Amino acid sequence: MRYSKIGFFLLLCMVSGTVWAQKTVRLVEAGRYEMTKKWDAAPDSAAWRIVAPYRKAVDSIMSPVLGESEVYMWVDRPESPLSNFVADVLLDASVRVGKKADIGLCNMGGLRSTMPKGPVTYGHILEISPFENKLCILALKGNKLLELMEQIAAVGGEGVSRGIKLVITKDGRLLNAEINGKPIDPNGIYVISTLDYLSEGNDRLYALKDHLFKKETDFKVRDLLMEAVMYSQSAGRKVTAKVEGRITKQ
Repeated sequence: MRYSKIGFFLLLCMVSGTVWAQKTVRLVEAGRYEMTKKWDAAPDSAAWRIVAPYRKAVDSIMSPVLGESEVYMWVDRPESPLSNFVADVLLDASVRVGKKADIGLCNMGGLRSTMPKGPVTYGHILEISPFENKLCILALKGNKLLELMEQIAAVGGEGVSRGIKLVITKDGRLLNAEINGKPIDPNGIYVISTLDYLSEGNDRLYALKDHLFKKETDFKVRDLLMEAVMYSQSAGRKVTAKVEGRITKQ
C-alpha cells in the first residue's frame, strides 16, 4: 500500500502528537561540577566501551606537560590563587600589543576548573579556559573605573591583578579602591587588560562598555596561560599564586 506525501505527513503528525501526549514533563536541574578524578572511581562500563576507542587520540592531545605548578590553585570569591594567576597573565600580556595596562581583569565564572599542584598539562589549561575568549585592551576614565570596582564588589569579587587593593562589604558595597597604593583618580585614564567577553559589559561588569578606546587582539586567553606555564618551565621555575589580600571583605 502506497501513501501520498500529504497522507504520510498527516500520519506522521498523528503519531508525533500521540507520542508527545504520552510524554511527562519533568523538572531538570542543572549545576556546575568540577571534573576531577573522583568521577573515575566508579566508571560506567557501557559508556566506557563507547569512548575507549577515542581515548588514545584524545590523550595524545591533552596529556603533554607544559610545566609545573608549585601549589594547587582553586577559584573562589572574593579572591583565589587561580584568579590571581590569570589576572596577572592578562596584565603582563598587555605589553604585547604596546599598551602597558594598569589592571588585569578576569571573571571567576570563566575559570571552569582548577590547576593541580605538580605537572600542568595542555588538558588542564583547556579545562580551566575552555572558551574562545581573546585578550582585549581598553581604557576607562577614572570615574568609570570606580563604577567598575563597585560592580566587582556587588558580585562579591572578580579576578584582579597585582597592585589592586579593594575593600568590600559582605553585602557587596565598595569601601575602598587603590591601584599601586594610590586612590583612583576620577579624572585619570586607566588601561585594562581583560577578555573580549567582559569588554562588552557581560557578567554584570557594565562599566567596561563605557571605554574610551578598545583594542581587540587575536591572542586567546588559554594560549596566554599555556605560554606563561611554558615560559616558567623554560626558566627553571614553577608557576605559583596565592591569596594575598587583593580583595578583602569587612
